[in-house]
Amino acid sequence: MAKTKSVFICQNCGAQSPKWVGRCSSCGEWNSFVEEVITKKDKKRASVRTESTNDTIAKPLSLTEIETENLPRISTNNNELDRVLGGGIVPGSLVLIGGEPGIGKSTLMLQIAVSLPGKKVLYISGEESPQQIKMRAQRMGKETADTFLLAETSLDTIFKHIKNVAPDILIVDSIQTLHTSLIESAPGSVSQVRECTAELLRFAKESNIPVFLIGHINKEGHIAGPKILEHMVDSVLQFEGDRNHIYRLLRSVKNRFGSTNELGIYEMEGSGLREVRNPSEIFIGNRDQSLSGTAIAATMEGLRPMMIETQALVSTAAYGTPQRSATGFDLRRLSMLLAVLEKRCGFKLASKDVFLNIAGGIKVDDPAIDLALVCSVLSSNADMPISANYCFAAEVGLSGEIRPVTRCDQRISEAEKLGFEKIYISSYNKKGIDQKDYDIKIKMVKQIGEVFADLFG
Repeated sequence: MAKTKSVFICQNCGAQSPKWVGRCSSCGEWNSFVEEVITKKDKKRASVRTESTNDTIAKPLSLTEIETENLPRISTNNNELDRVLGGGIVPGSLVLIGGEPGIGKSTLMLQIAVSLPGKKVLYISGEESPQQIKMRAQRMGKETADTFLLAETSLDTIFKHIKNVAPDILIVDSIQTLHTSLIESAPGSVSQVRECTAELLRFAKESNIPVFLIGHINKEGHIAGPKILEHMVDSVLQFEGDRNHIYRLLRSVKNRFGSTNELGIYEMEGSGLREVRNPSEIFIGNRDQSLSGTAIAATMEGLRPMMIETQALVSTAAYGTPQRSATGFDLRRLSMLLAVLEKRCGFKLASKDVFLNIAGGIKVDDPAIDLALVCSVLSSNADMPISANYCFAAEVGLSGEIRPVTRCDQRISEAEKLGFEKIYISSYNKKGIDQKDYDIKIKMVKQIGEVFADLFG
């Protein structure tokens, strides 16, 4: 008979304690310890799966003896998701998708499930009934006989259905709702999440079937459950977006089969998520008249160039203490750039309120946005508009110099394709860039003062 014991486990990091403590000594979280009953596994019940698809015993191999199999990636017929995954779904991979409630994780996975012709997909739902998922599919206008729905939370029962259905792709919504009979704690606890993920990982590697896991996030914005969950999976995708905006961003936080700098952009519609093929158009506002305080930045998200509008408002501080506010940009970097303008360039901004906004609800951490941000602040301060046909791609240093950025040629090509007339870059980026190769005028500058003089005279 299996032995049982009771321990207290931190629901934030998974640390164990023989008695309840108020604060976790590992992660510092307060009131996170919950009592769980741990049952030691019998050797005959090492897994919830009664049969293994791989009965061979692993043995050490020389690096020269290992044969590489060229397994073709599975296309999802969704260019944005394929880009973020590195070119498609890798057979046998385990992908974790996290995001806030209502952001569109289930909608995205259902769209993928019904858009794979000739692939049998098993969609496991622990939160919704099959009728609810059917209604969502009808709103999308996509139904297929190759998509199977199962409302179940017991991992033991799920593996029995997997054996009967024999799917090509498995989707689990969500990992926090599953539970296994090997652990007696409640669903969503650290032990259950860790054990269920480990079983699904072994299933994916042995059967060569890709598995998608949808995960909840906590109040800090991180995926709920132990941190080891992100280490176990092959890819971690973060689905972001402001519910007040219609655009959603799919970022790759971890990817063993591709770049972690890729970004997928979607537009939430009544019929589901629509891919945004040209993101520059949605992040640049349509202005009927020239207004001060706006500038266009040429940024890079992974290998994708994008044009983003930066908006700034500079006004006299009404209550004596100036305010600094930034939406979609690091507030500490904004304070640093304002200090550079004050110290190195002589612009008196210490007694003024400065508000910054990145249009479209996107968050940008590319240093190449610095020059556009500085120009938008100077434009609002002088109340002089910047031409809508000008854009900027350069980093600003602490001494006020204009520093070079990577992939400058791609930024120039994107600006030229969208019809911009002039782009400001660093003089140190001139290597490999010839004005004769572009129709757009390239203005190379070294200091902020040169940019100000050229824009405002």
